[in-house]
Amino acid sequence: MNKEKIKLSRAVVVEGRYDKIKLSGLVDAVIIVTNGFGIYNNKELRRLIRFYAEKQGLIVLTDSDAAGRQIRGYIKSILPKELHDRVASVHIPQIKGKERRKTAPSKEGTLGVEGIPADTLRQLLTEFEAKDNRPSNDRPLTKNELYQYGLSGCPDSSAKREQLEEKLGIPKGLSPKALLDLLNTKYTREQLEDILGNM
Repeated sequence: MNKEKIKLSRAVVVEGRYDKIKLSGLVDAVIIVTNGFGIYNNKELRRLIRFYAEKQGLIVLTDSDAAGRQIRGYIKSILPKELHDRVASVHIPQIKGKERRKTAPSKEGTLGVEGIPADTLRQLLTEFEAKDNRPSNDRPLTKNELYQYGLSGCPDSSAKREQLEEKLGIPKGLSPKALLDLLNTKYTREQLEDILGNM
């Protein structure tokens, strides 16, 4: 039986793309992937995490192993102290086992976010269910439309993206993909078309 997705008030930070795939079927929220320790060398990703911490708050949902704890600590360390209360750490239970796609269990022998039962994840995230009216974007803007608006693939695309970032007060220097993801989570198609049409 298909259950309705939980609409979250905060963005969720997970370690890997399989975690994101699992959560995408359960929640309606911005899901940011750290790519494990890849966050350490990714300035754009750190800027996005700071942006979402400030604008709507974060849920950090990393594995309950040493690596997951280290990533949680690092995320807090890159945020100013005044944003720490906007970061919720959600801890998954330590369940022995291995994910189906893996040939061997993790170093600590416990399941990560992708292996935890969906109902358990739902219970953990229900308290963050959105009470606001965040716009639902049933027809998100596409990569092709980003190109049509001159925001990617054109000689002056970088300058146009900077102009848009300045106008909207969003992080500067985002790649076209990161910009598209951010726009589609903050605005409806109609709002975006209005903003882009007036540039």
